[in-house]
Amino acid sequence: MDRHYYLYILANAHHTVLYTGVTGDLLRRVWEHKTKSIKGFTAKYNVNQLVYYEILTSPTEAIAREKQIKSGSRWRKVALIIKANPGWEDLYLRLLN
Repeated sequence: MDRHYYLYILANAHHTVLYTGVTGDLLRRVWEHKTKSIKGFTAKYNVNQLVYYEILTSPTEAIAREKQIKSGSRWRKVALIIKANPGWEDLYLRLLN
């Protein structure tokens, strides 16, 4: 069975705060952000809308991609989101179906 890893970007309701992370279980991790079950940055700033994600095949690849995105400007992150998700839809709802 192939294992997948996910690079993801979350936003708050007004799209003013972005958070980039990596996980091996995207549904579980986004649910943790949504329910604020893990205290920290996303809980403090209400960052809980999944606006972008990529599927990767290794943890090393996922971490390298996360570092690449985090080192870029906010403008580059926004451009990436708009290209894939122009309406800034919460993609978590799609994943549930």
